[in-house]
Amino acid sequence: MPDLKLDDIDRRIVQALQADGRMSNQDLAEKVGLSPSPCARRVRLLEDAGVIEGYVAVVNQDKLGLPVSVFASIKLERQREEELDRFATAVSRWPEVADCYLMTGPRDYLLRIIVADLAAYERFLKDKLTRLDNIASIETSFALGKVKRSFAVPVTLAK
Repeated sequence: MPDLKLDDIDRRIVQALQADGRMSNQDLAEKVGLSPSPCARRVRLLEDAGVIEGYVAVVNQDKLGLPVSVFASIKLERQREEELDRFATAVSRWPEVADCYLMTGPRDYLLRIIVADLAAYERFLKDKLTRLDNIASIETSFALGKVKRSFAVPVTLAK
């Protein structure tokens, strides 16, 4: 589907749904200044165009007993396409990896890993990450606290 050109109403819809994805269509329509039918049609168009990829519940990792966020910078020995694909495939199967980014600069990947404690990270490291071929180095940093975490995309900056 081609890229959808967002107008002000589309941006308001996206902002409102980012703040509350469970909002009823009636409430959303009122919030953005539309009647319910055109509002539902616009939401469907945003979904079909891939602007809205899905809806999720934001879960508190601490309350689930997973308070530790680890950031691991990975350098590969070789950056050929097949090695990059192999790494990405392996990492995407591991539930501990919440985020994985292919990076520019001195490291190839940045991972955010969620675990219960230091021992759980050590198991993850030994049982999974270090068993992958082609890893030259792993640099790990532990988050001491969360200053800001947002799942919202800054819609007002979109063109």
